[in-house]
Amino acid sequence: MIHSRLESGKERELSTPVYMNSGFGFEDADEMEKAFRGEKPHHVYGRWANPNTDEFVQKMCLLEGAESGFATATGMAAVFASIAGLLRSGDHMLVSASIFGTTQVLVNDWLPRFGISHSYFTAAEIDRLADFVQPNTRMIYVETPSNPGLEIFDLQLLGDFARRNQLILNVDNCFATPVLQKPLQFGAHIVTHSATKFIDGQGRVLGGIVLGDAAPMQQVIAFLKTTGATMSPMTAWILSKSLETLELRMERHCSNALAVAEFLSHHSAVEFVNYPGLPAHSGYEINQRQMKNGGALVTFGVKGGKENAVQVLNRLKMIAIAANLGDACTIATHPATSTHCKLSADEMKKAGISDNLIRLSIGLEHAADMIDDLSQALRF
Repeated sequence: MIHSRLESGKERELSTPVYMNSGFGFEDADEMEKAFRGEKPHHVYGRWANPNTDEFVQKMCLLEGAESGFATATGMAAVFASIAGLLRSGDHMLVSASIFGTTQVLVNDWLPRFGISHSYFTAAEIDRLADFVQPNTRMIYVETPSNPGLEIFDLQLLGDFARRNQLILNVDNCFATPVLQKPLQFGAHIVTHSATKFIDGQGRVLGGIVLGDAAPMQQVIAFLKTTGATMSPMTAWILSKSLETLELRMERHCSNALAVAEFLSHHSAVEFVNYPGLPAHSGYEINQRQMKNGGALVTFGVKGGKENAVQVLNRLKMIAIAANLGDACTIATHPATSTHCKLSADEMKKAGISDNLIRLSIGLEHAADMIDDLSQALRF
C-alpha cells in the first residue's frame, strides 16, 4: 500500500500529485478516436476516471484480490451501482436482514420502483437459503459483519451456494475492510465499500468503491460512467494516502475493540454484548475462519431499556455521539433513533436492533481511556 502508486514524474515526487482537471488532451484525432473506442489506454474525461482514481482503484484491487474496480462519490453510490448495474426490471434478490439503514431504504422503497424485488434472510436461516430462491433470483446481497447487528455470514457457504445456483454474490465488506477479510476468495463476485469509513479512517471525506471480477464489473463500470457518481481527484488522493496506514490502524482498532468488549461483557449494567471476537458470539467460529480479527465495531445493550441507554450516551465525555463510524475517534450511536429509525418494528427486530442497543465504533485512543469513559457513563 505504500509502494503500489503511480510512477513518479520528472520531479521524482514521493507522493502522487493531485490531478485537478476535468478533461484530457490528445496528440491527434486518431489517438482520440482510439481512446474513445477503448483501443488505446488514455484518460478521456474526469467522469470516467483520472490518474488519482486510477491509483486508488489499483490499490484497492490489490488489497481485495479483484480484477477491476470503480471509485464512487459515496458509499451508497457504490452499493446502488453494484445492484442497479447488474440487475434489471423483473429480477429478484436475496438480502441479509441486518444491513445499513439507508441500504434497507434503497431495497425497500427505491428498487421496487425499477421492478427489482427482494426477500430478506437472517444468518440463522442461511442453511435453508434455497427456500428463498425464486425463478427470477439473480443476486445475493450481504453485509458481514452486519450493521449494526454484527451478524457473521458464512462466505464460503454463500459462495458455494451462489455458484451452484448461478447467482451473483455481492458483499459489503465495509466493516471488515480487506485487511481482515477478502470476500472474493470465498466466491463473491462483487465487493463494495463505503471508503468514508475505515478506508479513510479520519472522518475527512465521502467515498465508495465497487470491486470484483472483470465480467460483472464491466457492466457496473458502464453504469457508473453513464450515471456519473464518480469520486473526485482530491478524495481519491486522500484515500490513497489513507491506505498506507490501513493495516496499522485496523490492528489498533481491533485490539481496542476486544478490550472494550471484554470490559462490557463483565459489567453489571450491561444486558448483552455483541463482538465477533468474543467466543460467546454466535458467529465466532465462522469469524475465526474468514476474518483475521474481530473488527472495530462493538454493540451492547443497556439494562433498563431505551431510557438508560440514552442516559449512557448523554453521560459520555470523551466518546463522541454521531452517526458515522470508522473514525480515529471512538463514536457511539443509538441505531433505533438514528441510522435505522425509518425501519419498522419487525424490520428492526430482524436486524438485531433493540431500544437499548448502543453501537460503538472503536477508535485509536488508548483502550483504558475508552473504558474509563464507559465505566462512568454506566453507573446507575
